[in-house]
Amino acid sequence: MIDSTPHPIDDIAIEDTQKWLTKAVIDLNLCPFAKTVVVKNLIRYRVYSDNSLAELLSLLKIELMLLAHSEDSQIETTLLIAPFVLQNFIEFNDFLDEAHYLLQELVLEGVLQVADFHPQYQFAGEAMDDMSNFTNRSPYPTLHLLKESSIDRSVLAYPTAELIFEKNMTTLRQLGPQGWSHLLLKARLNSNELPHSP
Repeated sequence: MIDSTPHPIDDIAIEDTQKWLTKAVIDLNLCPFAKTVVVKNLIRYRVYSDNSLAELLSLLKIELMLLAHSEDSQIETTLLIAPFVLQNFIEFNDFLDEAHYLLQELVLEGVLQVADFHPQYQFAGEAMDDMSNFTNRSPYPTLHLLKESSIDRSVLAYPTAELIFEKNMTTLRQLGPQGWSHLLLKARLNSNELPHSP
């Protein structure tokens, strides 16, 4: 059963994620669309603080439905943060298949998208330590739920959107591992220590 009671570790996970959003995603301009939703407080943060994949999938379903039926003026995007599960990137990738099946089941393809961030994110064909991977490295395994309508508006407002990825590669390779470490984006929660028993 999903515990909806706020837990102190939720605050830590959200604070770490917000720091990453500010110092990496916004300050490095990895996503030119992010600043607006942060400033306007249109991001919903939801933390899953246990380690059951079935429960995480159930929570994802709840959050997808909530986002799909929310006004843009209330919630434009959701970050579902899972500090204690899917630490292995391959397992995380496998779970993404389940997330996409869920979109189909809910008939939300074309309405919502599920993007992904992970502490060990690795693009196919890239070395583990290649800086290109850091465009998608977050403090915790995170599912980013987005409205297709918001994406469409952002692309219209940013006509060179297709160049963002290449620009990010250049930015991060110039920053280098030492520059990234200076951002101090360490996760404060230990994935091996659950706050309560499953």
